[in-house]
Amino acid sequence: MQGSLRGNAGPRIRQAADEGAPYETLTVDKLTPIIGAEIGGIDLGKLGNRQQDELHRALAENLVIFFRDQRITPDQHLAFGRLFGNLHVHPAAPHEAGHPELMIIHADKDSPRANGEGWHTDVSCDVEPPMGSILYIKQCPPRGGDTLFASMYAAYDALSDRMKTYLEGMTAVHDGEQVYRGLYVNYGVADKPSYPRAEHPVIRTHPVTGRKALYVNRGFTRHLVGVPRDESEGILRYLYEHMENPLFQCRFRWRENSIAFWDNRCVQHRAMWDYWPHTRSGNRVTVAGDKPY
Repeated sequence: MQGSLRGNAGPRIRQAADEGAPYETLTVDKLTPIIGAEIGGIDLGKLGNRQQDELHRALAENLVIFFRDQRITPDQHLAFGRLFGNLHVHPAAPHEAGHPELMIIHADKDSPRANGEGWHTDVSCDVEPPMGSILYIKQCPPRGGDTLFASMYAAYDALSDRMKTYLEGMTAVHDGEQVYRGLYVNYGVADKPSYPRAEHPVIRTHPVTGRKALYVNRGFTRHLVGVPRDESEGILRYLYEHMENPLFQCRFRWRENSIAFWDNRCVQHRAMWDYWPHTRSGNRVTVAGDKPY
């Protein structure tokens, strides 16, 4: 993937995908050349060792992977998450009784809000933000409720060399206070005395692929460190608009018993709440991550 191209010199982003060796135990149907793939020939409740290895590869190559017609129990959902690391407990959201790692995702006609309506990276305010999120939707609206995913590799690659140089080594503050306080009152969840706050690099390096990705988002990022506030606001506004370019995105249409697994280290997502008064409901398991560098 090359940098930004101007005028009539060609497309803004060019993807020369290396398909690599064929998969042996599953099928991979890419949504776009840049991000997203639907995985077939697999039952997440009955995974062999070779399939586990190939799922790790599929996630690294496609950033977000999707599964259809999966009927897994809560314990199987948790066990699948643990194949990729320890599990993360959300600092604010409601969870299933007895399972703090099993987050409730639910919106219906009486909900004051829905999860993930704006572009964000999950819980980037943590000192060690989540590596990935595994969302299992069990009840779907008849239409609508899609989720959009955007590659932060592509967003970084498409920046000008001058902007890359400016951002290199810069950090930003991510704060959960404004996001989480009072957010889940409709579920009867009491606020905590404080919520996570952390400082992360604006450009992070993926620990598996070694690729660089933009790591600021509208949901949690408050300001850049070491520059005047108005400069920070201007740069962040540009970056947010840049990373929301449809060229970097794929869009997933949910059906009942579908699963999406995205890599928070290089992906942002946005859930569409366009299905009122219908219900969209399921659970999310989140895999713990490392401190960005």
